[in-house]
Amino acid sequence: MGLRTGDQYVEGLRDRKHVEVFVLGKRVDDVTTHPFLKPSVKAFKATFDAAFEEDTRGLARAYSPFIGEEVNRFVHIHQGPEDLVAKVKLLRKLSHKVGTCFQRCVGWDALNTLYIVTGKIAEREGRKEYFNRFLEYLKYVQRRDLALAGAMTDVKGVRTLRPSEQPNRDAYVHVVEERADGIVVRGAKANITGVAVVDEVVVMPTRAMTEKDAEYAVSFAIPLDTPGVKVVVGRQLNDARRLEGGEIDGLPYAFNHEGLLILDDVFVPWERVFLYKDWRWASQFVEIFSNYHRQGYAGCKSGLGDVIIGASYGLARRLGIADKPHVQEKLTEMAFLNEAMYSAGLAASWEARKLLRDGGWWVNPMYANITKHLVARFPYEISRLAHDIAGGLLGTAPSEADFRNPELRPLLEKYLQGVPEFPAEERLRLLRLLENTSLSVAYLIESVHGAGSPQAQRISIQRIYDLQRAEAIASRLAGLKAEAPADAKAEPHRPAEAER
Repeated sequence: MGLRTGDQYVEGLRDRKHVEVFVLGKRVDDVTTHPFLKPSVKAFKATFDAAFEEDTRGLARAYSPFIGEEVNRFVHIHQGPEDLVAKVKLLRKLSHKVGTCFQRCVGWDALNTLYIVTGKIAEREGRKEYFNRFLEYLKYVQRRDLALAGAMTDVKGVRTLRPSEQPNRDAYVHVVEERADGIVVRGAKANITGVAVVDEVVVMPTRAMTEKDAEYAVSFAIPLDTPGVKVVVGRQLNDARRLEGGEIDGLPYAFNHEGLLILDDVFVPWERVFLYKDWRWASQFVEIFSNYHRQGYAGCKSGLGDVIIGASYGLARRLGIADKPHVQEKLTEMAFLNEAMYSAGLAASWEARKLLRDGGWWVNPMYANITKHLVARFPYEISRLAHDIAGGLLGTAPSEADFRNPELRPLLEKYLQGVPEFPAEERLRLLRLLENTSLSVAYLIESVHGAGSPQAQRISIQRIYDLQRAEAIASRLAGLKAEAPADAKAEPHRPAEAER
């Protein structure tokens, strides 16, 4: 059956022989036990366990028509709007379990993007080799319930230059050799979520391209355990606490990581190549993938918002201010902002459209961009309000080591005490949780830059919203003899490139 438990996923990571993972300049032998990466493994593990746990089983499983059995939803191809809604709900629910990014969404969105793009190439141009290769790869992934990382963002070099114009030709991943049995690629992908603890990586082009950029228009999948692959794990706020251990300060729970994926003349067999020098299709890769990913943020960011709101309320209760009007107003505003993000994602899901003759369900691109634009703004405001409620101790609380010191503990319990019925340690735990969620890469920086920075959403919104049609509507009502729009749609929206 195409479902693995969390323990089976963890055990599978121990079999890798070639991959080189580096943390703080040193090579990691076992990512499952390394204190810097173990929290990431825990977050990934939760996505596998969700398929077996009572409260998430219904959301975390889906029937795959490709292998004729249930699979983990994180390797599922959406079969309709209901699947896209289930995606958002699952991500919110899982955020409650891990309190961080669980890192498996990018690979999932990459699978659905490949299904549509390779399917469109087959339908429009009659070339089915990409689609057939992808279907075989999809079955392979689903039967083994693999953990995937999606790799789209290149290091990009000089931002004003196209890939073929770069002084460093390797600033974008590209083909350096074509062989009878496959291709050899070189380059690097940046900010790749969860990359050190996955089974495979799906690589996609990162931007629209011209004919001169053809060698950069490439998409493929490789096991992370492939010769020539290196992963350099990036730094995060307070990440050295992971090396401390402990139950409070040492991040004993799940956490995420991002890394630089370096491809140093990596061989890819033809059966794992899904786009090769077809530069005209690169822009659709970006549009389809980014909108899938923007829609998904509605779930995970609202789920983390629930954690932050809950921690803020818990702290307010321990300080005796939970019923004060100004605190209630802040909590209500936080809930409003949180549910606004979630609602937009559900709208993007229910208003899905079919891009292939036989499936290929994609999100509503306007509402997906609205979702992500809200996500780029609202988490910062939710965090600000949370910090207002929590007080300055959020950034200055004594360490767990101080609390464990027998000489200091009675004093800290006395002077950090709020409402007497709540022990001071409870306050410290909620403060650390709030710090680690509300000041994290997963909730703040990723909310701005993940799936494209805010300007990318504004460009998409500008392209889709039809100002001329809106003007015609207004002109008719103003008596300016404008022709009424013939389109039966309620929304003055143009079709996205992927829909044309």
